[in-house]
This record gives sequence, structure tokens and C-alpha cells, in this order.
Amino acid sequence: MGEAASTAAPGALDGVRVLDLTRVLAGPLAAQMLGDLGAEVIKVEPPGNGDDTRTWGPPWVGADGAASDAREAAYFLGANRNKRSLTLDLSQPQGRTLLGRLIERADIVIDNYKLGTLARWGFDDAWFEAHAPRAIRASVTGYGTRGPKAALPGYDFIAQAESGLMSICGEAEGEPMKYGVAIVDIATGLIAANGILAALTARQRTGRGQKVEASLYETGLYLLANVALNHLASGRDARRFGNGHPNIVPYTTYPAADAMIAVAVGNDTQFARFAELIGEAAWGADPRYVTNAARIANRDALDAGIAVRTRERAADAWITALRGAGIPCARINTVAQSLSDPQTEATGMVVGMEHAVYGAFRTLGCPVKLSDTPAQYRLAPPQLGEHSEAVLAEALGLDAAEIARLRSAGVLGAAR
Repeated sequence: MGEAASTAAPGALDGVRVLDLTRVLAGPLAAQMLGDLGAEVIKVEPPGNGDDTRTWGPPWVGADGAASDAREAAYFLGANRNKRSLTLDLSQPQGRTLLGRLIERADIVIDNYKLGTLARWGFDDAWFEAHAPRAIRASVTGYGTRGPKAALPGYDFIAQAESGLMSICGEAEGEPMKYGVAIVDIATGLIAANGILAALTARQRTGRGQKVEASLYETGLYLLANVALNHLASGRDARRFGNGHPNIVPYTTYPAADAMIAVAVGNDTQFARFAELIGEAAWGADPRYVTNAARIANRDALDAGIAVRTRERAADAWITALRGAGIPCARINTVAQSLSDPQTEATGMVVGMEHAVYGAFRTLGCPVKLSDTPAQYRLAPPQLGEHSEAVLAEALGLDAAEIARLRSAGVLGAAR
């Protein structure tokens, strides 16, 4: 298990304040990435239940069967470390006033509200120009800010369906299939973080903030990658290939004697070596298979022939032989196997953290590796409203009496 990074040295984004007005996955992941890289992140949540994913269990971290305030959903813990939680009732004018004051003191504001919500609360372009011209405003939406669907809410599952991603996943003759995780949400969060960092760099030059937009729909289209280009170049619609590749053959999964393995033969030279290794050296000169284009045309016959050969040996034996010949391959791991793999240990991608209430738990680490300012795991994901008083005192200079008045008025929700 990887250990949390030292907090002695400042992170790459030390001194940058992020106001995280998001919930569920895409927005929280973007804010968490910034927090991992050293930014101060203030997560603003509604009093009561907070971020929806706090209740998306089981599984839970905390006492089994305990009251909800003594446990947290694993889903929430995966996207909300390195943040402090402030509860604000933004339906109240006082809540919106406090939000405005926080925005004025923030470098980055990330929201995934329904399109137009911030403007309806008074935080439109003119307000930002007058009160927070240096703020970077990042919006994560379902469909962007233009077009006939711009007002619709965004959901990963719907984006996978609508963007075409689902149509290319699944068995060739089977039904369309979604990806096993919320891949569009995850990629949208990473794209948003990338845009925010670009805007921060531009601000160093111009002194001004700007808008950053990332939408699930556009991300879904972007994830089509070479499949989209295949269609744009040929005019032919994409289809499913199961675990196969639309542009490369052989590049799929095959049965070994005891397990499934993945094999990726990337060029004609590799294929000749592969064919010899599996006992079919003649295939390296066979007109049906000698070039990648020919192999694509004869995909079904070639894959069937390879499967006959791969069944003759155990998976580990094939992996040793194939890697020895420079052929990319791997056993198809379960999630449990992948997270306990020595390579996972070496990369530090499983990190141990300690929560003051829920105790020790493990989480995924940050995949970005910086040599001088590495990612840090300073704060466990917060309890709802855990830092309300501290944030208001530190960021806005409110005293205890003022905070107590806000609490009694319901602006901050009930006391913890």
C-alpha cells in the first residue's frame, strides 16, 4: 500500500484557492485533482445531506450499520480528499451573500449547477467583471452552453448512450454496452482540470480570469478518438468488435488453458514473430495475414485460428513467452488482482489515509507524478460541514458571534 506524500514542501498549486460548488463525480474529481496538486479547496455543500454521493452506499467506510453520520459512502471518499466542507443554504439571500464574498477571494470557482443558476443568483458576467475579474470560472455541464440541448441536465450513462460510445462497446453481435465505470464523468473532470490549469497559466500573462467549460456530451464525442476519425474519413458507421480493435488485428482477448489473456500485436513484424511463437510460422507469409489490412479483412478466421493455439498453454506460460518475444500481452485481472499487483504497489496508486471519525481507509492515489512538487494527501474527505466555522473565520474574517447568528438563522444548517 502506498503511503501519503509528505506535506513538508508546498505543492505545485500552493496558494491557489478553489471554491468547489460541485457534486457527484466529474466536478468533484476536477477539484480533488487540484487539491492533490496543492491547492486549497473549499467544498460548498447544502446543509442536510450535502453531496449526493455521501449516501451512495454500500459499501461504507465506518461502523457497519451505524447511523449515517458515523459512516461515509466509499463513492464519496473517492472524489473528495484534500477539501474542507462548508455548508451554505444558497436558497437564502444570506447564503448567496456569503458565496459572493467567497468568490471574490477565490482563484478558481468550479460549479456543475444547472445552466444559468449562478447568473440567476446574481453572479453573471457583469458581476464577475466588477467583483472577481481574476477568478477562473469553470463550469461542468451536460451539453455545454450552446445548442438545442444546452438546458438539459447531464448524466454519464446518458452521455455514453448519446455520444455513440455505448454503440461501440459490447460483443459484436450483442447489445450496446456502457463502460464499467462512469468514464465520461471521469474524463470530463480531467478535461476540466486541464482547462483550469491552462487558464491559470494565461492569467499569469494577462492578469485576468476567464471561463472554462467542460461538458459530458463533448467529452463523450472526444473519447470516440480514432473511431470518430474512421467514420469521418470513410463515411461508414462504427460497429462493435467486442474486445477487438477496429484498426489493428490481432488485438483482442484469447482463451489460454486456464484463463483469458489480452494480446496486442501492433505491426507486421510483431505479427510474424507472434505467428512463429504460437506454431503458425506460415501465417507470416500468408497473403490473408501478411499485412494489417489483410488481417482486418480476415479478422474472424485469424482470431479463430489463434484461439485454437492459445488454448494449448496456461496463461502465465503464454505471457512469459510472448513478453520474451516483445509481444504486448497481459492476464485479464480482476479489480482485486490489479489493486494488489506489485506494479500498483510500486506506483503508489493505492494510498492509505486516516479519517478522524471513520478511521483508516484506502483510496486511489493521484496518477500525476511531479518530481519536485508531488501530489499530497493532506486531508481526508471531510464530514459534511466539518470546516464551516473555520472557513468563514479564515476566508471571510467572521467572528464567533456572526457565525453563531448564521447558524441560528439556518444559513449553515444544524451544528455538527
